[in-house]
Amino acid sequence: MNINKKPLFNEFGDTEISKKRIINGNTTNLNDFNNMKYTWVSNWYRQGMNNFWIPEEINLSQDLKDYNDKLTEEERIAYDKILSFLIFLDSIQTANLSNINNYITASEINLCLTIQAFQEAVHSQSYSYMLDTICSPEKRNEILYQWKDDEILLKRNKFIGDLYNNFINNPNTENLLKTIMANYILEGIYFYSGFMFFYNLERNKKMPGSAQVIRYINRDENTHLWLFRNIIKELQTENPEIFTETIKRELVEMMKEGVKNEIEWGHYVIGDKIQGINKELINSYIKYLGNIRMKAIGFDYIYEGYNENPAKWVDILADANSVKTDFFEARSTAYAKAAALIDDL
Repeated sequence: MNINKKPLFNEFGDTEISKKRIINGNTTNLNDFNNMKYTWVSNWYRQGMNNFWIPEEINLSQDLKDYNDKLTEEERIAYDKILSFLIFLDSIQTANLSNINNYITASEINLCLTIQAFQEAVHSQSYSYMLDTICSPEKRNEILYQWKDDEILLKRNKFIGDLYNNFINNPNTENLLKTIMANYILEGIYFYSGFMFFYNLERNKKMPGSAQVIRYINRDENTHLWLFRNIIKELQTENPEIFTETIKRELVEMMKEGVKNEIEWGHYVIGDKIQGINKELINSYIKYLGNIRMKAIGFDYIYEGYNENPAKWVDILADANSVKTDFFEARSTAYAKAAALIDDL
């Protein structure tokens, strides 16, 4: 199935809400907040806007002391490598979302993807802020570009990056779907052993500012995950012919590859040498996430015996500002900045 890149200006676009489509629609690109076909977007948009935060608001002075005086050598190496991984992937996320957006013909979803791209840029800034605070300029640059020399790190980035490049070079429906699935895997699987590591440092009374930065990033990533979950579900409704048995098997294999990569990465950077986390926990937690991510888009569980969360402490520590962050329960969420934004309207 071919996919059409949307025109910027289209005087002959459809104005009837019922004719909107996720892909291959005849859009005018008019942003009309009062007439949305995909009604779930309204809540997502407001929640995404209320998520606004500034990295420099978070005090990292204790982290500077902890990094030099309290972290073990293994923790310091893991901290560096995980940051190198996170900052690179959020950087290509920022760049790639516009490529996806060029082919999404539902204007309200275009708005969501624009907000996500902005938030990914803030995440990259946040990681840089962490590095600028705790590292010398030389060490900072070394960490930023570890992905070029670390074979395992490069392999991880290539899995997602190659899928994105395939779509750019050959923009068809199948490659778009794989790019959307890759985004879903990145947001829902690829960051989580890293997040677990930072929360575990906080459990051990180390690097509290870094954990708070990660908490805000984690909160944003949950909204991105929810967004791409809904895009996939809408495509299943509007374009069921795309989801052939072959494609569905490929999507399952993509998730399995993402889970495998995340487990291998966690074993490599964390292993069994850091208090509070071990290889067994990483394996069971990431497979649990793989199961719930697939279930959320209408697929069966892919790992037998991994249906219970083995790391509930991660969810507790990820709970930014004591608000619910589990968007898969489809409940309205009040954000830390929401009250201030409402007062300003």
